[in-house]
This record gives sequence, structure tokens and C-alpha cells, in this order.
Amino acid sequence: MSNTPTTQTRIADSFGSQGLMKTLGASLVFVGEGEVHIAMPFSLALSQQQGFVHAGAVTSIVDSACGYAALTTAPAEFDVVTAEFKINFMRPALGTRFLAVGKVQSAGKLLSVCTGEVRAFTDGGTAYKVVAMMQATVVNVRRAG
Repeated sequence: MSNTPTTQTRIADSFGSQGLMKTLGASLVFVGEGEVHIAMPFSLALSQQQGFVHAGAVTSIVDSACGYAALTTAPAEFDVVTAEFKINFMRPALGTRFLAVGKVQSAGKLLSVCTGEVRAFTDGGTAYKVVAMMQATVVNVRRAG
């Protein structure tokens, strides 16, 4: 499926309906063919006991980035759900902002394999450290109705 304005609108509408992404303060910042970026600012409300962003928040944004990346390659009559993922946390999620990058590595008729990473930025610049990496299996499911 090509990355048409319809695909971008479909993903933006779906993202906008996710209560969790609103709770996290996350925003959809890039939608391309097989690739989606989701940004999240640091918030004390998302921190764990040692002061860095909780693994649950990090996992949530990269899972969504992978899922929406898979949706860019899914047929128009399908939605997607995550069937499985593995995540590695490489360092504490310390930063002022975070970017989850999800990419489709292989898109089949029913399953897509995606990889994702979460980048931590400490200032307004472009330098970052990867704090987490994910591999996910995403399933195409036919929309009801």
C-alpha cells in the first residue's frame, strides 16, 4: 500500500483516539511508507523511582510506532494488532524528550515483522542515545463492518 494522504489521515485519526498516547503526552511526528515516529516529552508523571522514564512508557511509544509502521503497509480494509514483541533496555531513559522510530522489516499478507528503537535527547539538538530496541510481530486483522 502506498503512503497516500488517506494512509496518513487514517493513522493520525487512529493515533488521536488512543487515550494512552494522550496520557503520555505523545505525538505522531512522522508517517512514511513502512516507518512511523512518535515523540514523547519527559514528564515526572512518567518517571519511575530512580527518576528516569518508566519502561512501560518507553514500551508503549515504541509498540505504537511499530504498529503504525505496519499499518502503512496493510491493506485498506485491515487494522493491526501486536501479537508479540521483545524489548531490550540498553540504558536508563534519561532525557528531555524521546523519539520512538518503528520500521517494517518484512510485510506479509497477515503478519509484519517490525523493529523499533527509542532515542533519548538531552537538549534541543540532534544528538541522541538509543535507550531501547524492540522487535515486534504485528497482525493484520480485517475491520468489522
